[in-house]
Amino acid sequence: MTVIAPDKPDEAAAEVDAADRAGWRPRAGVPSNVFILVLAVLWLLPLLWTVYTSLRPESDTNVHGYFSLAHSLTFRNYSDAWTQGSMPTYFWNSVKITVPAVLITLFIASCVAFVVSRFNSTFNLVMLLLFTAGNLLPQQALLAPLFKIFINVHLPSWLSSSGEMYDSIFGLIAINVAFQTGFCVFVLSNFMRTIPTEVTEAAMMDGASIWTQYWRITLPLCRPALAALATLLTTWIYNDFFWALSLMSTGDKRPITSAINDLKGQFAQNNNLLSAGALIIAVPTLMVYLCLQRQFVAGLTLGSTKG
Repeated sequence: MTVIAPDKPDEAAAEVDAADRAGWRPRAGVPSNVFILVLAVLWLLPLLWTVYTSLRPESDTNVHGYFSLAHSLTFRNYSDAWTQGSMPTYFWNSVKITVPAVLITLFIASCVAFVVSRFNSTFNLVMLLLFTAGNLLPQQALLAPLFKIFINVHLPSWLSSSGEMYDSIFGLIAINVAFQTGFCVFVLSNFMRTIPTEVTEAAMMDGASIWTQYWRITLPLCRPALAALATLLTTWIYNDFFWALSLMSTGDKRPITSAINDLKGQFAQNNNLLSAGALIIAVPTLMVYLCLQRQFVAGLTLGSTKG
């Protein structure tokens, strides 16, 4: 059977276009793309409105209302929020809480995950359930017993000036490590199971110790997962307000999330100033994500499938 092609390419293209117009239907991906675009706009709308409010003077919103076009824009709210909220002090408190808590959590979780994923033992499942069971309980339900523990536990003077776990930075570090370790163990153990066992077996045949297998072989291969968890932990611990408010009484020791309280008035509050302060507080977590973005995405995708 012989197929006769059109003499000219333009004629063939015209025939294809005519066929497409006759049986044209919208592409299958168009409705889903429109739906995702609408959701993205709705999700970004509060953030964009916060930025818009932070750039407006309080006098402008008092006269024209918040739902109106701005007659003037200024960065004065950001400078006022920085000074009135004593943010340098609170930022340093957040650094002293977040950085040690993230490092300690990742170290403990990686050690437990290495044992659970690399050694066959009847206690592995029990150990994994023990570390993840704490995430099933709401934090509010544990507040009363933890508050009594913090009051009664005494610490050395180099960890707490008052000698108590309550109202100390070490207490906040410990509580964040306790609540975040379970999730990290669960993620890292699943990630380590995707690493071929032949890697550690070859190292064992060469005489590598357990610590060498963990520190110099397994841990470098888990860099994407560690970066993803570091980003999540930094966001969660940095943004924590519940434990800082419940287990700390001295205002100067609280993290940056407590700085918003200093921007509130006794009888009235400047929402423009609060919006600027909230955006300033969100900058460090955004910077952490941008620095670890590539590793963060790789950590979320690697290990999702096997084979």
